Amino acid sequence: MPTVAPFDIEGHVVAAHFLGDKPFFANASGTIHRLDSGEKVTEAHEGLLTCIRDPHSPSLISGGEDGKVVRIAADGTATVLAEAPRKWISVVAGGPQGAVAYAHGKSSFVRQNDGTIKEFKEERSVEGLAFATKGLRIAAARYNGVTLHWVATAGAPVDLEWKGAHTGVTFSPDGRFLVTTMQENALHGWKLDGKPGENRHMRMTGYPAKVKSLSWSPKGKWLASSGAPAAIVWPFSSKDGPMGKAPLELGTRANILVTQVAFHPAEEVLAIGFVDGMILGVRIADQKEALLRRPGKGAITGMSWSANGRLLAFSSEAGDCGVVDISA
Repeated sequence: MPTVAPFDIEGHVVAAHFLGDKPFFANASGTIHRLDSGEKVTEAHEGLLTCIRDPHSPSLISGGEDGKVVRIAADGTATVLAEAPRKWISVVAGGPQGAVAYAHGKSSFVRQNDGTIKEFKEERSVEGLAFATKGLRIAAARYNGVTLHWVATAGAPVDLEWKGAHTGVTFSPDGRFLVTTMQENALHGWKLDGKPGENRHMRMTGYPAKVKSLSWSPKGKWLASSGAPAAIVWPFSSKDGPMGKAPLELGTRANILVTQVAFHPAEEVLAIGFVDGMILGVRIADQKEALLRRPGKGAITGMSWSANGRLLAFSSEAGDCGVVDISA
């Protein structure tokens, strides 16, 4: 059985991340807690709404009810990147060359490393943002689809339409597919590498609840998702992705919903967090399960692996957080 080091934080903790081998926990009150020779606290926001790990730098990016977009370095230093007074920043994304995207209302914004900010207006509210894997390009999820914008060039935006509210967005690691979470209990995807104008649709339905967590396997062969009493894992290795294929269902527990999923950084091993605080590890190859954490207080709200894949940090809505050492 792996060892679990518990770490209690008062209140709702929205995310857990690693920078190097240091775990960080983002509290909804606006504080960022890190374990670094004891507990250290950074005051980041007056009300924190989102906190992600920047995939392109050793830092976190957060947004809050105070209208601020903040970068938090590995030593806990907080730098305000942008401010939108009286707006709530609940969507952020990290891109190449120090770029950061954020949104409020019907606009998404990209702040480039030199401090310049570019605005992209939409017809409807922006609910999700993601940077493409190649080139400085963002996807903005909105009602009835997604819009793709080139940041540094004047290229025309590309609209990918599908009826309904799209609440989050992610590119596959190879850039061939784009997938959104939806307000209805479904995912929707587009195949991007076809002929011009031939962005083929992928419908991924059948969830009993909304999908709030997605995770790609290290090489992008699989996309894991929450929103069911098992992790629903879609195959993306063929040229048409999951079209016509059934997903894997991993870590099935009767009537107990999966709330978070996180693929190991190097292996096809998936950490699955549940609404009752339990965490399972499941290997894709043989679907073998390992109990990583027994049920605890509150639903799992965040999970993140250390870079070497030996440690898993987790957070919960009750502040019942910790670090699992799987090497033990």
